[in-house]
Amino acid sequence: MRRLLAFTTLLAGLPLAGPVCAEQVFSFQRAAGQLPKTVVPVAYTIRLSTDMQALTLAGQESIRVDVRTPTADMTLNQAGLHLSDAVLDNGVKAQITQDDAAETATLHFPAKVGKGAHTLVISYSGPILKTPNGIYVDDYTAPSGETKRMLVTQFEVADARRMFPGWDEPAFKATFQLNVTLPKEAVAVSNMPVTQTVADGAEAKTVSFGTTPRMSTYLLALVAGDMKSVQGQADGTPLAVYAPSGLEEQGRYALQASEKILPYYNSYFGVKYPLPKMDMVAIPGNYQAGAMENWGLLTYIDNVLLFDPKNSTPRTRELIYEVVAHEMAHQWSGDLVTMGWWDNIWLNEGFASWMEIKATDKMNPEWDIWPRQHETREETMATDALPSTHPIQQVIHNVSEANSAFDSISYGKGELVIRMLEGWLGEDHFRDGMRLYMKAHAYSSTTSQDLWQALSKTSGLDVGPAARSFTEQPGIPLVNVASACKAGKTVYTLTQSRFTIHDPHPAAQTWMIPVVAGGPGLATQKLLLGKAPQTLSVAGCDAPLKLNLGESGYYRVQYSAPAFASLLKNAQHFAPVDRANLLGDQFALFRSGQAPLSTYMDLADSLLSTQESDIAVLQEIIERFETLDQYLKGSADRAPFRAYARKQLAPVLARLGWDQKADESVLDTMLRPSVIAALGTFEDPGVVAEAGKRFARWQADPASLKPDLVGVVARIAMTHADQKTYNAMAEKVRTTQATEVKLRLFNALAGATDPALIEKNVALTYSGAIPNGRIAMALGRVAEESENPDLVWKLVKQHEAEIRMHLAPWSQDGFLAAIAAYSDNPAIAQALEADPFSGKTTGSKIATAKALSEIGARKEAMQAVQTQLQDWLGTRH
Repeated sequence: MRRLLAFTTLLAGLPLAGPVCAEQVFSFQRAAGQLPKTVVPVAYTIRLSTDMQALTLAGQESIRVDVRTPTADMTLNQAGLHLSDAVLDNGVKAQITQDDAAETATLHFPAKVGKGAHTLVISYSGPILKTPNGIYVDDYTAPSGETKRMLVTQFEVADARRMFPGWDEPAFKATFQLNVTLPKEAVAVSNMPVTQTVADGAEAKTVSFGTTPRMSTYLLALVAGDMKSVQGQADGTPLAVYAPSGLEEQGRYALQASEKILPYYNSYFGVKYPLPKMDMVAIPGNYQAGAMENWGLLTYIDNVLLFDPKNSTPRTRELIYEVVAHEMAHQWSGDLVTMGWWDNIWLNEGFASWMEIKATDKMNPEWDIWPRQHETREETMATDALPSTHPIQQVIHNVSEANSAFDSISYGKGELVIRMLEGWLGEDHFRDGMRLYMKAHAYSSTTSQDLWQALSKTSGLDVGPAARSFTEQPGIPLVNVASACKAGKTVYTLTQSRFTIHDPHPAAQTWMIPVVAGGPGLATQKLLLGKAPQTLSVAGCDAPLKLNLGESGYYRVQYSAPAFASLLKNAQHFAPVDRANLLGDQFALFRSGQAPLSTYMDLADSLLSTQESDIAVLQEIIERFETLDQYLKGSADRAPFRAYARKQLAPVLARLGWDQKADESVLDTMLRPSVIAALGTFEDPGVVAEAGKRFARWQADPASLKPDLVGVVARIAMTHADQKTYNAMAEKVRTTQATEVKLRLFNALAGATDPALIEKNVALTYSGAIPNGRIAMALGRVAEESENPDLVWKLVKQHEAEIRMHLAPWSQDGFLAAIAAYSDNPAIAQALEADPFSGKTTGSKIATAKALSEIGARKEAMQAVQTQLQDWLGTRH
């Protein structure tokens, strides 16, 4: 996405550019971080008084510390706080200096403090924020129509320091006992149950919570406001879902999901959930994190926790299950056992992403969830193939870099590599390894090496070398398959190289790749492919042998012409996941310049001609067709391609119909909106006309359209919206309070292509209509959907200062890059690279490098598509 020279120069100075060295098992003393390890917290007792109108807090904390090396100075974290007093052991007063840029405070004592146990008491004050980070307020409109204010915390990566001074790094685990003064009417929840509530004057109360287990600061949480809950239990653990009063019943589906998931996790991990309760809270709108695994108090933006039968879709139901399963998995992987530093954030996020799908699939097999993870695979590999990628396990120097690590590599690649390792070792061996890992490191921290040792012990294999080849170096292996017929059998020779896109000078790398091969009527074969070539053989000279059977491996495959010809001829006989896998690899090979576009198009054509009906395969084809359509922007070939796409997808819609059938599968119900949306994008006259009719009926009667079609129909209507229609939709966005519906309508609105309406959409994002936590994403949506990202960039730059006032610090770094990334214009790349914010922090440098790479890769792909597609259409259609 950027000029290669500029990108290469920029990336060369980034700390994430190369693989890390093979690490050791966790050691507190060796753990990375910015704070000295001379003083270690043991237990915090925090007393907090909040003023919800003035948006201020006053606190006093008593911290039991272990001084490990005699010192006269103690350095800890604070951000935006004012430390007024610090006293050691009831008498020794410290001089305090604060470094607000470094987010630290140093306590200077008149003499060295001796080794051993001491008590430190700190008095301080600070602000309560409106941006969704640290301790902040969320103002929302309740179902009653009243404006309400909720107190919320969001501490990951490093914002606990905005509520109390402390050692705000994950390796510094301690216990926490929280006491907080709040308005008397507020319902308050934290990690532990309430132990005492005492009136504090006529209008306030002080709520005390139980002492937590040893845990990292970023997992502490507090939410208070006008809330009610639905309650249940599983395996003896009380469960509750809290929501703004009046919406609590919408939490029942998530509660039922948690009641099924908790016993499964208790069994899988071999360690029973250790806290006395588990609460989940729906945060209305202003919650940028999406969801957060605070131990015992899981927080979620409301649209991924609340299910409203009147407005929620089947996909919402599935999403809620997945996100609940993800955050609950963190109660073990992340909370009970925590990475020692942010370089191993993938241990948290990759594992939880894998576990959410594993648990969701186990409880809902009819959703066919694993084959549909093909979409995650393609999105992840598209990022990992670019020169701006980074290893799963990466060097992190500071908080800015840590925030940038929450990306598709840590989540998506982490998930896919864990799935591959489980398939290689076997489910039982992998599960036993996780049980050993959890028991050995409970209430402590780890590195990846601790996990490899546990898996090696239970599987009897040396897991480390193979696993590290995927976690400690960036990129994707490409398995090259050459075939030859000899004496009545086909011999396949496998070699490996690195798969890249838009990277003229990729570093040579070698992986240890667990390969699974097979096909219709063929035995499944497995091997571990390293640097040396390996061979497989099957009887006959035209066998359809496919690698990455089941799509469980993290690698691309390139076949010789004879080997691929056999696969093309037998494609419809493979399982859907393998059909999608073949398609995905062929499109990627086209993107990398190693195969013509015609190979992908022939395969897709072949499958569509056999009435392909599987959702994973059709979603792959639809997404790729939509991508090709974007690459044809401004080309004379766009109209004939759209005619071709309409012809191919029309039979799918004819089978599904516009309206849900009584006996149809949930997969068909979820597929229908995608097919209609695609046909709308391709300007199918019948679909556009029908969408227009349904949109008009919906405006008059919102109940006339099922929730899963509202966004699709509105999006098609908004593509050609006039001012009156736009204004009506914009007003719905402003006045709708349910986050799920608000974002659905805004996403439809973002499809407006009239420059005047694009300008209105940009203004709408930061007008108060969209919660602060969703503004950056909303602007990215307008850049993508409007087909005019350059105009969006221009408008955002004009109003940048005002927009940034609404953004949390950890969304500032990638804000501009996320908009520019949708462009194919070298001028935008140059403007981004030259922008002062692009080099302000290492996090912004990383975001800029990614965006520049995407711009360059898109431009390259557009040129290739516009060169090759015309010939294919002319020859085949």
